[in-house]
Parts: sequence; structure tokens; C-alpha cells
Amino acid sequence: MRRQKLGQTIQAHVKENFSLYLFTLVLFTMGVSFGAIVVGSLEMNQKQDLMNYLGQFFHEFKQGMDVNPRSAFQQSFIQYLKFIGIMWILGMSIVGLPIILIMVFLKGLVVGFTVGFLIQQWHWNGLLAAGLTVLPQNLVVIPAVIIVGTAGISFSLRMIRSRFQRIGEPILHHFIRYSILVMLMGGILCSAALFVSFISPILMKQLNL
Repeated sequence: MRRQKLGQTIQAHVKENFSLYLFTLVLFTMGVSFGAIVVGSLEMNQKQDLMNYLGQFFHEFKQGMDVNPRSAFQQSFIQYLKFIGIMWILGMSIVGLPIILIMVFLKGLVVGFTVGFLIQQWHWNGLLAAGLTVLPQNLVVIPAVIIVGTAGISFSLRMIRSRFQRIGEPILHHFIRYSILVMLMGGILCSAALFVSFISPILMKQLNL
């Protein structure tokens, strides 16, 4: 029953902010495309430096580089929480609106650059590497970022309307909903951190790079 109510709440939120979700998704997609373009614009020495770094990393990893899964989980989870936490705080300020847009774009840029670089340098093996080590956790991270980003944009716009148009709309109720949604996404991101820490290292050792 609680899950059904939660699903209805998220569905209502998406329906209410559908146009903002489209805008955020397009912005993220633009970031991905720009990241892929940046890969093509890198100079040969820059690509070589990155290749050397990645090659050394995978070599040391396969040779048994000591990785503490619990420590890796804590670092990954804290990193995710910091990212959406910053977006949550920015959503509560009018000046934070453009910064949220930049963060969504940059997240797309990082994903696009990472996947694009792996595929460009290692071709099918790079595609496999991206599919095993980049895509799975981002199937959770990307929707969470888009949801939190959209919720932040929506709340910030609501504050602007309330302040400048003097509508007198109660903000507290929307703030509570906004905060609960962000906390929910934080809980969901725990699964992404678990994958990065415990599953991804196993998959990385199987890659032939």
C-alpha cells in the first residue's frame, strides 16, 4: 500500500512538471552530445595521456590492486549524496536555478565523454567496457539526477512566482514534498553505490583491455 502511494506521488509529480522534465532531459542529452564532441576535439597527446592512465589503471587493477569495497561504497555514496544535496540547496534559492541547469548539463557531458572516449579508443571492447562499468549504475544515477534537478527547478520557479507575483502560495507544503523526493532519490542512489563498489570491480577484471 505504501509503495502504491509512493508510485502515485511520483507519477503525479512527473505529470505536474512534464514540460520541465522534457527540458531537463533535453539539457542532459545536449551534455552527452557535447561530451562526445569533446572526445573528437582532443589532441593526440591528450588522448595518449588518457590512454596511458587508463591502461595503467586496468593493468594494476587486474594485478590485484587493493580495493576495499566498504570504503569504495562510502566514497561513492557520499559523492552521490553531495551532488543531489547541492542541487537540493540550490533549488531553495532563486540564484541557484541556473547552477542546477549547469550541473545537469555537466553530468551529461561527463557521461558522454566517458562513453565516447572508451568507444573511440577501444571500439567494441570499449563499448563492452562502457556497458559493464558505466551504464549499469548510471541507469539509476541519471534518472535520479534528472528527477532532483527538475524538482529543484520547479521549486525555485515556484519561489520566484511567490516572491515577485505575490501569489501568496504556501511554500512549506511544496518544500516538504521537494525534500522528501530528494531523500527518496538519495536512498535509491544507494543501489548505484553498491553496484560501483561490489559488482563493478568484478566485471572490470573480466574485461580484455
